[in-house]
Amino acid sequence: MTPLEVGIAGIVVLTVLILLRFPLGAAMGLVGFGGYMAIAGWDRTVYLIGVTPETLASHGFAVLPLFILVGSIATASGMSKEIYAAANALTAGRRGGLAIATVGGCAGFSSICGSSIATAGTFAPICVPEMRRYGYDIRIAAGSVAAGGTLGILIPPSGVMVIYALAAQESVPALFAAGMLPGVLLTALFVAVIFIITRIRPAWMPASEPMPIRERMRPLLPTWKMLFLFTIAVGGIYSGWFSPTEAAGVAAFAAVVIARLTGNLTWRDFVNSLVETLTTTSMLMFALVGAWFFSYFMALTRIPHALVDAITQADPSPQLVIICILAFYVVLGCFLDSISIILVTIPVFLPVVTALGYDPVWYGVIMVIVVEMGLITPPVGLNAFIIKGQLPDVPLAKIFAGIVPFLAAHLVLIALLLQFPAIALWLPSVLY
Repeated sequence: MTPLEVGIAGIVVLTVLILLRFPLGAAMGLVGFGGYMAIAGWDRTVYLIGVTPETLASHGFAVLPLFILVGSIATASGMSKEIYAAANALTAGRRGGLAIATVGGCAGFSSICGSSIATAGTFAPICVPEMRRYGYDIRIAAGSVAAGGTLGILIPPSGVMVIYALAAQESVPALFAAGMLPGVLLTALFVAVIFIITRIRPAWMPASEPMPIRERMRPLLPTWKMLFLFTIAVGGIYSGWFSPTEAAGVAAFAAVVIARLTGNLTWRDFVNSLVETLTTTSMLMFALVGAWFFSYFMALTRIPHALVDAITQADPSPQLVIICILAFYVVLGCFLDSISIILVTIPVFLPVVTALGYDPVWYGVIMVIVVEMGLITPPVGLNAFIIKGQLPDVPLAKIFAGIVPFLAAHLVLIALLLQFPAIALWLPSVLY
């Protein structure tokens, strides 16, 4: 068999293993190992096995577990409730105010947590019962939580952005900067969706009770903790005080100290957060090693080069190629989680995108937006199932019905980024 034929066979085998729910890291590692050995022989493959895991010993990879720990501590210490209470106080008395507070709370919390699924799981039992108590339609109540969770992909520090940066060997600070404006814009689009629904279906979102100014100010005070952590994690990087790894370490230490001093973190919570961080990190690092094996295998087969040559000969519009790739991601997002999609497809599609002249940082932003849409897209929609697990009495069909308007907001953002790449690239160009 030629290397190209071996590569195609490897992709087929990997697809079958993933559909059979084989662990992602093991599937990619086995296919990469077997395919590489079939082309390059035993000696070169054994050498590759020896040197690849050593890459994880790099200082830069510590940023991932440290940011995961920050999110875990923030969740365990109840910072999510505080950020939601503050957002609710700011929007009290307005029709749709609780839904806007939910989106704002998810945006604030996910900026530290960095996980869409964790944000949805944390806010569902807090926000949905509160909105139902005020007479909100369950569709908008569940839909705003499910969609709000996806804001964690863009507003730094984002775990998915870190995964993309490590897999694509791009700059973590540049990707954080690139995601900032699109994240703010997506939040504004979600709020616009809520305003539109209040005009079309006012009965879905009754006005909440107004609050006096003094009562509005009280819930804002505890948000200093989240603002402080965000300033350290993000402001410290761009001010030049810390490297990304140092910023993550200082933020993790600060999160533990603040949560402990304010009495919101028990010893058991702290141990559970450490165990959760170690478990998640181990899973992701194992998947990364498997992804690198698969990436080396793909490079050896020259499948990415063959795709570039085929596209060059067909001479389509570069935007058309990008749209086709994004449509493929949307389909994948209905069946796979975002990290799996990123790790599997980067070795194949990133060389094609860069060959077309697109910036890999811009591509990283638009890619994670599309794959995270899969978290709220049927039939899988992990965020929807997380909410269903937290609220068993809510029909899954109604959760997805409430999500649809927010999917439209995602599509608007993607269209804007395709037309105006500077939305993502302007801030990195200023900072770097």
